[in-house]
Amino acid sequence: MGIEDRLNQIVKKDGAVHLTLLDPDSQQPDVAGNMAREAESGGTDAIMVGGSTGATGVVVEETVKAIKAACSLPVILFPANPGGVSESADAIFFMSLLNSRDINYITTSQMIGAPLVYKHGIEPISMAYIVIEPGGAAGWVGDARLIPRNRPKFAVAYALAAKYLGMHYIYLEAGSGADKPVPVEMVAAVKKAVGEETKVIVGGGIRDGKTARERVKAGADMIVTGTIVEQVEDVRGKIEELVSAIKS
Repeated sequence: MGIEDRLNQIVKKDGAVHLTLLDPDSQQPDVAGNMAREAESGGTDAIMVGGSTGATGVVVEETVKAIKAACSLPVILFPANPGGVSESADAIFFMSLLNSRDINYITTSQMIGAPLVYKHGIEPISMAYIVIEPGGAAGWVGDARLIPRNRPKFAVAYALAAKYLGMHYIYLEAGSGADKPVPVEMVAAVKKAVGEETKVIVGGGIRDGKTARERVKAGADMIVTGTIVEQVEDVRGKIEELVSAIKS
C-alpha cells in the first residue's frame, strides 16, 4: 500500500491523521531522529521533513536517514525547493503554492524537482498549498498573496481550482508558529466545497488538542504540528494530547 492510500485509510478508520513536521534547519539529524521516535510513541501517523527557509542537500538526506533509523513511520518530504528532495524518503508532498506571486513556487520548482522524484522512485502525493493570514515564513518566502482570514470564499475558490486540476490534497497553512490558526469557518467552507474524496490538511498555529479538535470537527482530514513539537520538552506527551483530541 502506498503512503497516500495509507493516510486515506487512517482518515477513514480514525477520523483524522496527525502529521509531525520536522525542519532539518532547526536541529541536528540525530535530534530529529529522537523527536521522531518520541512522536511515534505519542501516536503520530507520519513524519514530514522540510521547512520554509529551505534546508537542502546533505542535511535533508541525513535528517531523513536519522528519522528512518529511529522509527518505523513513513517519511514524507515537504520541500521549499528542489534541493529539499531526499532519495531516502518514502513520499513527497508534490505541491504548488497556488496563491504565490512567484511562478517558481507554482510550476518552475516542480519542473526542476520532478525528474529527481522520478529517478529516486519517491511516491508523489499531489497537493495544493494555500497560505492564509498571517502566513509566517511560508508566506514571506513563497511571496504569497495571503488569503484574508475573514474571506473564506477566496480559500474555497483556490481549493476548487486545485480539485479541478486533479490535486488530491489541499493544505491550508497559517504559517509556522502563527499566532492564529486557520479559522474554523474557513476549514468548514473548504471541506464542504471539495467533498470527501479531496483531503484537507490544516497547519500553522495549532498548539493544543482543543484547537486541533475544532478544526477536525469542522472538516480537516489531517492536522500538521511542527513548531510546538520543537518547543516542548515532552514531545511524546504533546503528541499524545493532539492525537487523542483528533481521533474519533
